[in-house]
Amino acid sequence: MTRNMLILLASGGSFALLAGAFLFQAAGYAPCEICLWQRWPHAAAIVIGVLAFALAGGARLLAWLGALAAAITAALGLYHTGIERDWWQGPASCTGGGGLSGLSGADLLATDIAPVVMCDEAALLILGLSMASWNFLASGALALIWVLAARRAA
Repeated sequence: MTRNMLILLASGGSFALLAGAFLFQAAGYAPCEICLWQRWPHAAAIVIGVLAFALAGGARLLAWLGALAAAITAALGLYHTGIERDWWQGPASCTGGGGLSGLSGADLLATDIAPVVMCDEAALLILGLSMASWNFLASGALALIWVLAARRAA
């Protein structure tokens, strides 16, 4: 498989994962804070893929950057999975009490606070894995594809 085909596969994979995230959100599965963090590297990988085609001379460097973006979102997916499975603590802003534990009932009623989506509760399990876990697995595979693209001769 050529470098361009690998780049197309990897950046297309990030596009599919990002589109899927937005479809789940449209279906009523609101993202938590860490879910949103996982989307940014996918967006970067898509842009990197477009740039790799536009700037053919820098495709190898861009493929390494694509691998980095995919690895970052894979790491965030693993981090999020660990929070959901109680392997480690997550940010106070979206776990446990969602950072609201210091507020009284009157304080809560007096403010206009949007609902907090908890990072330590998986909104949906597919074959026993959360969306964060699936992102970890898929993004890890995409990172490997980016590495193959970077190592492939033009």
